This record gives sequence, structure tokens and C-alpha cells, in this order.
Amino acid sequence: METNSKLVEVLNDLIRINNDRIDGYEKAMDEVEDIDVDLKAIFQKMANESRGNVSELSTEVAALGGEIATGTTGSGKIYRVWMDIKATFTGHDRQSVLESCEYGEDAAQDAYADALASDAEIPANVRQLITDQKAELMESHNLIKGYRDAHKAVNA
Repeated sequence: METNSKLVEVLNDLIRINNDRIDGYEKAMDEVEDIDVDLKAIFQKMANESRGNVSELSTEVAALGGEIATGTTGSGKIYRVWMDIKATFTGHDRQSVLESCEYGEDAAQDAYADALASDAEIPANVRQLITDQKAELMESHNLIKGYRDAHKAVNA
């Protein structure tokens, strides 16, 4: 049962980081101007991506007989507070919101890398799920980074 509890802990950490992404992107949708419909659509897509991840991870936790995590990580709460503070100083401009989102995407990549490097015994199918989700999140990271860099270049 020790093996299952370690794996459940790893999967629950990923559930929490995805909950952070959902909260972060919902916050980002509120932060950008109404005219930024392109960003709002991207942020909605990314929140939905994490909802799908949470569903898949929750299925695995339930199959292991574990209790499915709810809520977010401590660092995720710090990320959202940081985003609030930054917004008060810089306004709700595209650049600051994109930078905050990239910071959150970096945290998600770190969480997935930690999960894959954990000493928990991870069956091949679960390892593949984690790897696939990490790759999908990297695509989102690169999209956000591309938007951030393009916006910075246009306004330089």
C-alpha cells in the first residue's frame, strides 16, 4: 500500500498544479482588457486543458483507492497573489498578464518534471499519461511565451 500512497501523492500534486492553472487563467481572463479577445480565448482553452488533466489524473487516483485532491498548491496561491500585486503596479496590460502566465507555466513544467523524477513506483500507463500531459502543457507554455515575445517586440 506504500507504493500506492506515494503514487497517489504524486498524482494529487499534479491535480493541484492543474487547479492552479485553472485559477490562474480564470484570473488572467479577468485581468486583460475586453478588447483582448484573442488572449481570453487562449486562456479559456488552457483552463479547459487543465480541467481535462484533472479529470484524467483523478481517474487514476480513484483507481488506486486514493482520495482525490481538491484545492491548489501553496505556491499556486502565492502565484495568484503575486499576479494581483503585479496588476496593481502595472495595470491590466497584455505584457504583464502574459509574463505572469508564463511564470505559472514554468511552475507547471517543474511540477510535472518532479512527478516524473519522483521515487514513487509509476506504472507505464500512468507515466505515459504524465508525459503526455507535460508535453501538452509545454505547447501551452511555448504559445504564451510566443505571445509575450511578440507583444514585447511590437512595443519595443
